[in-house]
Amino acid sequence: MRGPRLPVRFGLEGQATGAVCGVVLPVGLRESDALPEPIFTPATKATSGHDINISEAEAGRVVGHDLVARLRALTMALYAHGRAHAEACGIILADTKFEFGLLPSGEILLIDEVMTPDSSRYWPADAYAPGGPQPSFDKQFVRDYLEEIRWNKQPPVPALPEDVVVRTRDKYLEAYRRLTGQDLA
Repeated sequence: MRGPRLPVRFGLEGQATGAVCGVVLPVGLRESDALPEPIFTPATKATSGHDINISEAEAGRVVGHDLVARLRALTMALYAHGRAHAEACGIILADTKFEFGLLPSGEILLIDEVMTPDSSRYWPADAYAPGGPQPSFDKQFVRDYLEEIRWNKQPPVPALPEDVVVRTRDKYLEAYRRLTGQDLA
């Protein structure tokens, strides 16, 4: 099972209501509005392509309800820690995902990347303005470029222009600097 994904602020593209992984969202949310509290949104890995979002109940049927409860608790604790650190650095941790593995002994392992710009959405707190897209320190800049050129999401993947690569790199480095207080050598 690919680890739970935890959107905390969620872009609804103007929808008045909606649900994510079986969690009904409050009526009247605008794009990038803060949710009243973090939500736990499990996903599983498809045989190819993107993760498949599933409800917590469905995740329980796949891996067991007790394990999902443990994963939920771990996810919420990790998110709370990361969110507090990011906020202290002037950044909103808007969305992140964690991937977990399970040893035969039943021990849960946190695997893959954790709270990187590739697995999270980071927004500068001083520029946060709900109701539309946010400036970010993540790969959204690349996604926006690919949408702009109307890539059909089929191979081959188009080469990125140098300015897109440089600006994306700069965003990642700025996130690193703000979150760690250090420059990446």
